[in-house]
Amino acid sequence: MINRGRFQLFAAEGPEISARAVELVGRSLVIDMLSLLTLDWDALWDWQSAPKDFSENDFLRLRGSGVDVFHPAVEPNQPNAYASCLEWLSGWNRLLQGRPDAFLRIDTAADLMRTKQEKKVGLLLGFQNSDHFRTAADVAFFHRLGQRVSQLTYNARNRIGSGCQAPDSGLSPFGSEVVAAMNRAGMAVDISHCGDRTSLETVAASRKPVLITHSNCRALVTHPRCKPDDVIRKMAAGGGVMGITVIPAFVRQGQQACLDDVLDHFSHVARLVGIEHVGLGSDADVDAIDPLTRQVRPRYRVQGLKMARRVFELADGLLRRGFSDAAVQGVLGGNFQRALTEIWGTAAAV
Repeated sequence: MINRGRFQLFAAEGPEISARAVELVGRSLVIDMLSLLTLDWDALWDWQSAPKDFSENDFLRLRGSGVDVFHPAVEPNQPNAYASCLEWLSGWNRLLQGRPDAFLRIDTAADLMRTKQEKKVGLLLGFQNSDHFRTAADVAFFHRLGQRVSQLTYNARNRIGSGCQAPDSGLSPFGSEVVAAMNRAGMAVDISHCGDRTSLETVAASRKPVLITHSNCRALVTHPRCKPDDVIRKMAAGGGVMGITVIPAFVRQGQQACLDDVLDHFSHVARLVGIEHVGLGSDADVDAIDPLTRQVRPRYRVQGLKMARRVFELADGLLRRGFSDAAVQGVLGGNFQRALTEIWGTAAAV
């Protein structure tokens, strides 16, 4: 029997994707809330220092992934976090200014849809740590430079709160000041790497939705980087959204992870708090290929999931599980769009 409703992408590599899924991705605003342009840092630094070196093939590779808006946040991991983050933002802004034909910096909620309309690559600037905020006033300063998302902690404790691999003493008084400043500025608060107590206290302290940009469910995988149900419930009650990562260590406990295991995390959040509170947070670049070996990096090997077309395969898998077109469009980007609009839309002047 010929199935005319399915066809292959990317030079016939991997299983067929339904025409319905491909069409749905094409008309959706796709936001991946932890998505790097490349894991080849030398290539990235080259693009940032000489934007003309970002080629047409590079552009087509990003656009072909199905992602419209990338959130390429990193933890700079440098002794002087303030100086390091200034350097990172300077690099991104050089690339954005040098290639306005290819990139659009996401500053407002309206910019999210502009990426789709103008067929550009949207860049949502942020960091996976907030050590660079020396005082609460630094939040407004970095907002003016283009930062729109900040994860409060990485894995360790900082002046704001505790990471998931540190003893958790919760959100500090300084952390409360930073959260309030982020609310005022219109900068999204991210608790992906925060400890459980710090996560709960942050949601309680924030007047705006709090995001979990890239994590998975501890009910399915016992790992400190995965979120327990009580944190997911509190996040959702405040209007937040949780992005699901495809990193195998957070997908399946002690065994080879597969596509269905990834889909299980989307389904768990949907059953727990509603499909409107889950989205994409891959924590990978477009294809996760090691530039030296030209093979998929081991930490990203999920059986049955080709990284370069994961948006299409995840959409197809969610449709097979019975989620409606509207629900899948929300997962692909509509849910994060709604939350970011609420976070940014009523920001006070800073």
